[in-house]
Amino acid sequence: MSLYDIPLRTLSGESASLADHKGKALLIVNVASKCGLTPQYAGLERLQERYAERGFTVLGFPSNQFAGQEPGSAEEIQTFCSTTYGVSFPLFEKTDVNGEDRHPLYAELTKAVDAEGQAGDIGWNFEKFVVSPDGAVTARIRARTEPEATEVIEAIEAVLPA
Repeated sequence: MSLYDIPLRTLSGESASLADHKGKALLIVNVASKCGLTPQYAGLERLQERYAERGFTVLGFPSNQFAGQEPGSAEEIQTFCSTTYGVSFPLFEKTDVNGEDRHPLYAELTKAVDAEGQAGDIGWNFEKFVVSPDGAVTARIRARTEPEATEVIEAIEAVLPA
């Protein structure tokens, strides 16, 4: 199954898919508002600003699966992200990234291996996946790695279309 074929819903409840971003380099991240790693939103937004004109976007998928760190409603999440971090990149509905109800997008993403060759479950909030403009997962970067770390920048720059 192509990542572009998987139905999604935006944070505001509208139908969407990754096909809306076809031809762009993507950084897909499971996010949370009440996590020790939440300040990564700032770095994600800086990446958005830095590379948007070159055919790149961050896509955020809130998840409440890790210690209940995303308890808010869609409206609360949107307000928090925009007022606290100035988030301009697209956010999607709250998503299960692991377990029996894992979203089909994450069923595909979790097949990708990280730098140590490990695939499988998402370890924590703010795990990052780089997707090339043709829809291939080219990098999986674990949660504690900051968005502006060299390995993230290099993975994004390697797949920028413009």
